[in-house]
Amino acid sequence: MATRTLTQDRLKELLSYDPDTGVFTWKVSMRGIKKGTSAGCQEKNRYLRISVDKTLHHAHRLAWLYVHGEWPKDVVDHINGDKSDNRINNLQSVTQKVNVRKHGLFNTNTSGVTGVSWVKHRQKWRARDYSGKSLGYFKDFDDAVAARKRAEASS
Repeated sequence: MATRTLTQDRLKELLSYDPDTGVFTWKVSMRGIKKGTSAGCQEKNRYLRISVDKTLHHAHRLAWLYVHGEWPKDVVDHINGDKSDNRINNLQSVTQKVNVRKHGLFNTNTSGVTGVSWVKHRQKWRARDYSGKSLGYFKDFDDAVAARKRAEASS
């Protein structure tokens, strides 16, 4: 999603944003959009997307631009974990590393340890660091966990 070309001025020309509710509302009527209606549609992953000047943007990133006057330098995290809650006090700019650590295990994780997974065709455990870089394959689960913890400690 392209984000760098849209300015705060252009955004405020087209949309109003309520920081207490996190809702964007159209200020203008255009292409089947009526002035005063809520902007955006929710994706399957619960993020709200809004098309501005024929470019899709995540609403939480637009909220950041609207309030702070600049695009977030890093990831915009929903503090309470609710991806549809775009109130400005629920948004924070964090690094990808911090964001991944905050959210813990994916629901597809089968080992119970972040960054450690079983690779069936190798019949070994694979450890990865937070960036996804492989730390190697291990016959023993505990060795894979130890490699992951060493990588975590050194980052």
